[in-house]
Amino acid sequence: MRIDILTTFPEMFAGVFGSSILKRACDKGIIEYRLHNIRDYSASKHKNTDDYPFGGGAGMVMMPQPVFDCMDCVVGDRDVHCIYMSPRGRVLTQAVARELAKKEALLILCGHYEGIDERIMSRMNDEISIGDYVLTGGELPAMVLVDCVSRMIDGVLGCPDSAEYESFSDGLLEYPQYTRPAQIRGMNVPEVLLNGNHALINKWRREQSLKTTLERRPELLKKAELSPSDKLYIESLKRGE
Repeated sequence: MRIDILTTFPEMFAGVFGSSILKRACDKGIIEYRLHNIRDYSASKHKNTDDYPFGGGAGMVMMPQPVFDCMDCVVGDRDVHCIYMSPRGRVLTQAVARELAKKEALLILCGHYEGIDERIMSRMNDEISIGDYVLTGGELPAMVLVDCVSRMIDGVLGCPDSAEYESFSDGLLEYPQYTRPAQIRGMNVPEVLLNGNHALINKWRREQSLKTTLERRPELLKKAELSPSDKLYIESLKRGE
């Protein structure tokens, strides 16, 4: 997959794309990241990318000309799914990440200031938010989106099963994890994880996932696919059993 990012602050991405899983995915040729400085396409003498909003109001708005020209150069005749990172967009979830991971190419526009000229949206296929709060620009949300989507692409994670069993992969929060040593500072690993009985281990993990979700994000249970035994276990938890 190729991911193009349009931003006025490309230097912000160096640490994210230059380390850990995203760097390894790039080194393997699984994903290609390209950063494009919108300022380079500004027709303004001073390479401005923002201007005052028509009708007045606080702050500045990103101008359409530099963005349009940048997109013309980057997209060309390729089939690219174009995304604008925005608080008013649909919320990023694991399901959305899986959907985007199936695309051949993504373009992510990072807004700044008070937002973008609305006419730029005529070139966008999607509008995505990472939560109900406001950040200085779209760069941090873009990093979150790229990281989340990249993990869904075959070959990116060292263990193919990792993405399948993470939080939200099946609509529930993840079960607790433990590693060596089995005992430290008076705290022990649950015995069920040490006996080698995978049927019991899977049952314990499922129950812990249900319990954690009920305690911390009960609204997720309304959308999760629950078996009859799952529902019985949840009811027993609600009764305090």
